[in-house]
Amino acid sequence: MRSSGDISLKGKKKDPKPPGCFFYSFNTFMGAGPWTLWLYSLLQRPACPPPSHCPCKEAEVVCSSISLKAVVNMPGSCTSIINLRYQDGSEGSASNPARFNNQDYAQLRDNYRRRRTQFVDNTFPPNNQSLGDLPNLSRWQEAQVEWLRPADILKAQKKSRDPIFCSKGASRFDFDQGSVGNCWFLAAISSLTFHKGLLAQVVPMDQNFSDNAGIFHFRFWRFGVWVDVVIDDHLPTLNNGLMFVSSKDGTEFWAPLLEKAYAKVCGSYADMSSGLPSEACKDFSGGLNMDYKLHEAHSAGHDEELWNALSRATRCQSMICCGTAQKGGELVNSVQDTGIVDAHAYSVTAVTEVDYYGSKVKLVRLMNPWGRTEWKGKWSDKSDMWSKVRPEDRKNFVDRNDGEFWMELEDFCHYFQNLFICCENPNFIDGDVSCQWKSMTYDGSWVAGITAGGNMSYSTFEANPQYRLQVTKINKEEQNDQNIFLSLMQKPQKQNRKTTKTHPIGLTVFKIPPGTPQGRVMFSFFQRNRPMKQRQLYTNERDLIESYSLEPAEYLIVPSTLKPNMSGDFVLTVYTKTDAKMRSGITDMSHMPYVPLENVLSFVCMTQTGSYHLKLH
Repeated sequence: MRSSGDISLKGKKKDPKPPGCFFYSFNTFMGAGPWTLWLYSLLQRPACPPPSHCPCKEAEVVCSSISLKAVVNMPGSCTSIINLRYQDGSEGSASNPARFNNQDYAQLRDNYRRRRTQFVDNTFPPNNQSLGDLPNLSRWQEAQVEWLRPADILKAQKKSRDPIFCSKGASRFDFDQGSVGNCWFLAAISSLTFHKGLLAQVVPMDQNFSDNAGIFHFRFWRFGVWVDVVIDDHLPTLNNGLMFVSSKDGTEFWAPLLEKAYAKVCGSYADMSSGLPSEACKDFSGGLNMDYKLHEAHSAGHDEELWNALSRATRCQSMICCGTAQKGGELVNSVQDTGIVDAHAYSVTAVTEVDYYGSKVKLVRLMNPWGRTEWKGKWSDKSDMWSKVRPEDRKNFVDRNDGEFWMELEDFCHYFQNLFICCENPNFIDGDVSCQWKSMTYDGSWVAGITAGGNMSYSTFEANPQYRLQVTKINKEEQNDQNIFLSLMQKPQKQNRKTTKTHPIGLTVFKIPPGTPQGRVMFSFFQRNRPMKQRQLYTNERDLIESYSLEPAEYLIVPSTLKPNMSGDFVLTVYTKTDAKMRSGITDMSHMPYVPLENVLSFVCMTQTGSYHLKLH
């Protein structure tokens, strides 16, 4: 989520601060643990028009008082993206995912079928170790937990039906949230169900309970690679009921098993407590995350730009979620008189406009992962306003206690804090059907005392990993477009998600003058050249996105942590629609030379802190 009060959708906000690098450290939570909010706002853009009727619009976005302009062509969608790392279908690609914990699903399934026994996953065993430390589970309850297979669960519940993996296709209405605070994950699943191709990638639909040997598998995009995660079908129960996600009809199990696979990746069920919807959306797609701060957009009068972004996102294969803020001094997930839940994640399932007494009213449809507890205000299920619209508009209205409801855009901006949009590829930003985006992915490391040089205010900055990007050609009509997106994602230092600490990370980009020798650049380069953005963003979020409009030239990309000697691994992904070549400099430094700090270019590193509390459960 974004955290900067300097971001707007249109117009430039005055900022008296000098140029520098900014670390926004916000105590943000989706239940527990610090999170820093996203700083980047989407380019304002109109809704996706039909392919043959697409306007061209100039858009402007201000990020930390840096004005970025782009001419956005809208003839359709840029649906083709080439990942240069996986052109040959090598391990880690969508078609050939890597084996998580080195477990081969097909081999294990066939072996257990031949032996006519049920698979038990020793890497995520059906015991309390896999539950983790659940704060709301007493010791007495913990002793009562039983791990049962779906057929045994139904038998214990005295149901005569057989378990089903997925009946008539996966839907957002299939499941309800359980006792762990993972609404952020379930909101992302709700959004995932709208994209059948992507859903089939994450949830292979050829699975069933007929001769399956008690083994299932799911796929997630994790830190640059697709991984195939194998699980057995034991699920934790208490008093014969599922403890966590459950299906509404009680016999469908794709959602509880998907949740178990993700819990395995996170380390335990408890490690899924609290998070950002954008995190799960990224793990479902490997896409680009973009966030809006709704209060600021509305108060600045940018409802139209926000509406355009929402409309476009719903039509361009994007996953959309949102979150409410934590009310001070109140219990987590308190339900307000309005029916809105505090510190909670929702999915955005549709947008529409209706005629109401001669005026167009913009409506947003939302889904509560609880499967109940809905908005009670204007345009809610019980509102009589629906009786005063045209029959063709009323067809979108359903009065049902299912957790889904409509609300007006103005109320949406008032009661919700942030909007998350995850697009599978940059077509959401570009919208050009003729473009061919490419992505180049690189693994790297910051090693204390060797390649962890800190930000540019430190004399050791040159020791950081370096990547040189050569932009060789751009089309004339794309000269002002945002043609490069950089994604920096830090890998977890521990498997257990809740105990993993992230560093403040940032990206610094320089234009390399002609004649500069190949390979690494030395400290003198940074004395003579300034970064393209004088104000550098550092965030302790899991990943960071930056966009650039680059002309043909060579550029240096330097990923770094805020301070030196902060060790960690990262994934750098470069999305480009230009002709470009990428190569990394030598990243193994035997020493980190000391240069007096006064010799560094004037570069102010500013730290801005605040207390912005957001708890989503």
